[in-house]
Amino acid sequence: KTKNIKRREARAYRLLGLAYEKLDMPGKALETYKEALTFHEKDVPLLLAAAELYHRTDLTDQSINLYNQALKIEPDNLIALSGQAENYIDMGFYSKARTYYDRFFELDPQAPAINRARYAYTFSKQRNYADALIHITMAKMEEPSQADYWLLSARAYKGLSMPKEALEDLEIAIFLEPNRTDLKIIKAMWLYQMAQYTSSLSSARELLKQEPENELALFTIFLNLQKLNQKEQSLQALQKIKELDKDSFANKVARHLLH
Repeated sequence: KTKNIKRREARAYRLLGLAYEKLDMPGKALETYKEALTFHEKDVPLLLAAAELYHRTDLTDQSINLYNQALKIEPDNLIALSGQAENYIDMGFYSKARTYYDRFFELDPQAPAINRARYAYTFSKQRNYADALIHITMAKMEEPSQADYWLLSARAYKGLSMPKEALEDLEIAIFLEPNRTDLKIIKAMWLYQMAQYTSSLSSARELLKQEPENELALFTIFLNLQKLNQKEQSLQALQKIKELDKDSFANKVARHLLH
C-alpha cells in the first residue's frame, strides 16, 4: 500500500513537471523534478523525465548522472540507453555513444528510424562511411521522406568516393525539401569540387534567386567564374559580397581579394 502511495506521488510530481515543460517553463519543471527526486530517487520514470529535460537544456553532466542512475535500476531501459547515447553524441564522444546504442539495438532491432540515423551519424563523424551508409540506408528505407537521412547518405557516399551516388541522394533531399538553402549550397560546392564548374555555377545562381544576399552562393559563383576564366564577372560577385557589408568570413575574404 505504501509503495502504491509513493508511486502515485512520484507520478503526480512527474505530471506537474511535464505540465511546466508544456508551458515552456523549464526552470520550474527542473525544480519540480529535483524536489521529487529527493523523495523518490529510485523512481525510473521520474529519473528519465528529469534526465531528458537536463539534456534539452544543455545540462549534460546532470543528464548523464540521472540516466546512469536509471540504468543501474533498469539496465535495459531503452529510453535511458538512447538518451545516454545522445548525451555522448552531443559531447563528441561517438564511440562511447555507440556502446549505448549497440545495446539499444540488441534489445530493439526494429527501433525507430531516427535512432538508426543517429547511430549512422556517429560513424559518419568518425569517417567510417561504410558503416554510416549501412545504417542510414536502413533509416531511409523506413522513413524515405526525411531529407536529412538522404543528406547523411549522400555524405557517406561522398566519403566513399562515390560522387555520382552522393549527388543522386542529395538531389532527393532537395526534392523533399526544396526551400532548404543549405542543401542547395552543398550541391553547388560538391559540383565545384568535382570540377563541374558550369553545373556548379548554375546551381549557385539558382540559389541566388531564392536568396539574393546569400554570401556562400556569391562566393561559389566567384570560384566557378574564376575556373571558367571569366575574371571580370567573378570580381563582380566579390564586389556584391563586399557591398553586403556583413561581419563574415566571406566578406573578409572578398575585401582581401579586392584590395
